[in-house]
Amino acid sequence: MIRAATDADLAAVTEIYRHYVQNSTATWAFEAPDERWWRETLTTVSDDGLPFLVAEDESGVQGFAYLGTFRNRAGWQHTVEDTVYLREQAAGRGLGTRLLAALLEAADPVRVREVIAMISGDVEASIALHRRLGFRETGRLPGVGEKFGRTLDCVILQRPLIL
Repeated sequence: MIRAATDADLAAVTEIYRHYVQNSTATWAFEAPDERWWRETLTTVSDDGLPFLVAEDESGVQGFAYLGTFRNRAGWQHTVEDTVYLREQAAGRGLGTRLLAALLEAADPVRVREVIAMISGDVEASIALHRRLGFRETGRLPGVGEKFGRTLDCVILQRPLIL
């Protein structure tokens, strides 16, 4: 089931994201934020009129996704950036596709015109996920990131909310 996130989901969100901070280049963060940070993020996303969703099954939250402000300037007000993360064991079963599709469906077309994804160039599954849902590569920033002693590219994908 995919539904709006609540405070009760934030321990699971924190745990899911921590895995990627510690083990993956899917995020370039070096330290995982705590549950309080996620609570503030949930509040900010909600206050901005944007969706924050979780996917859960009988064993609990298996993933989360939200739309956030792309740049903090008024001229970017109709452009957002997506975030999607799954538990490692939930990957490869179509859940990411369903979660991202639900996220795009939940966005208000008056508020959102364009959706941006900024993805580490070596995270091919995330790039493929976004392409399946109509995102196209609109830019590549070579060598701008670093994690685990590796230099990383940032792939920029974009799609209009309404195709």
